[in-house]
Amino acid sequence: MIRILAFLASISMLAACTPATPDEPLEDLGAFSLGHNIVIASKMQEVPGSRDATQEEWTEVLTSEVDARFARYEGDQLYHFGISIEGFFLAPPGVPLVLSPKSVLAIRVTVWDDAAGVKLNPEAKTFTVFETTTADSFLVGSGHTRSKEEQLRGLARNAVGQIEEWILEEHQTNGWFDATSETPEVDPAAPS
Repeated sequence: MIRILAFLASISMLAACTPATPDEPLEDLGAFSLGHNIVIASKMQEVPGSRDATQEEWTEVLTSEVDARFARYEGDQLYHFGISIEGFFLAPPGVPLVLSPKSVLAIRVTVWDDAAGVKLNPEAKTFTVFETTTADSFLVGSGHTRSKEEQLRGLARNAVGQIEEWILEEHQTNGWFDATSETPEVDPAAPS
């Protein structure tokens, strides 16, 4: 019983994280500039009991949120995102205080370096994204307090926040977005 309570407490704490909003100050991502933002949902699985959402709804909301956040970076080198939506559960209205499920989204992300023409992460990074809870949704579940569209956007924003934290860490530890000095040298004596 103690293990179950500890697990539920940790899930609630994870779910309570505040999502990144598109207008928050930008992190230092070096030379990063967003190139292509490709989101697919062809392998997407819907967990039984979830509110329905189409592939188009998911790709549209996640593409929009990624663009809103990452298109603001103005580095000198292009990097591309490939994002696959693997599965989701959108909390339906349940029985308040008895069944208060939390929404969740599973995605896989690959980052491409345009100049080098290679993946920065050879294996796709997997994220499990929980919705942000509020005082209202904590006890009764977001199925009672949020529309499907609000749940989709909230999960997409939380996903963007997790992606940004991950690539920031990779930049800081592995130099992912360090500017390259591959600019050709110009001979001042050469005719132009």
